[in-house]
Amino acid sequence: MDVNLYKWSGAGNLFVIVDGRGADVSGLRLPQTISIICDHYGTDGLMILNSPLQAGTDFDMEFYNPDGSGGMMCGNGGRCIAAFADYLGIKPASGKYLFTAPDGLHDAEILSHKDNNWNVRLKMSDAEAPQEVLDGWFINTGTRHFVKFVDDTEDIDVENEGRAIRMNWVFRPEGVNVNFVQVLPDGSLKVRTFEKGVEGETAACGTGLTASALVAFHTGKVAASSILLHARQKDLKVEFVPGDIFSEVHLTGPAELLK
Repeated sequence: MDVNLYKWSGAGNLFVIVDGRGADVSGLRLPQTISIICDHYGTDGLMILNSPLQAGTDFDMEFYNPDGSGGMMCGNGGRCIAAFADYLGIKPASGKYLFTAPDGLHDAEILSHKDNNWNVRLKMSDAEAPQEVLDGWFINTGTRHFVKFVDDTEDIDVENEGRAIRMNWVFRPEGVNVNFVQVLPDGSLKVRTFEKGVEGETAACGTGLTASALVAFHTGKVAASSILLHARQKDLKVEFVPGDIFSEVHLTGPAELLK
């Protein structure tokens, strides 16, 4: 297996990405191999960019957590893999990349690119209205998320409190990612996330930021349908059209090639 491994950052969310087109990458899908690679590179996941699986698309996105689990969407990963496609010289059939991911079709627009930094606007899946559970809210934004509002995210023991909720019997057997959300006076949100599969806090979680924005709107904590969110290192934006189902959901933020 002779492939190049590229390390990317999506707002501090770290990934190894591999160009799987025309290469035998079957060995990379082994949970033990995924764990070793993520541990070696200090990343929150591994992705493979594959040849298109569906007519009219530009590529396919394959995503794995460090524990080898997959089958879910990763928002920061989606932006990074679109930037990776641009880096590889893949030209979108239209003005935006159209690609398949575990939760369906997505499109991604490269808003800007300078050196090893991209700014990408990613269309996320439509999302049904959140459901109240425990002392927070459950919503699926391509990945299962629990959102809990707190007075100050810096006062939260994310590792222990997040793990306890992630393991709660209510969310078994799949588990859930856990977001602690603080509403700031200007209507922006500060978010910290415990991610299952990583089994710890990550610097950012794209589907979690999206979930936090949608729940904040649904509960009346914010009134805007375009929301600025502060992850641990970077700021991102979530936009959507509200309704019985949230549609036209977009996540905009940075993607950086590290090495």
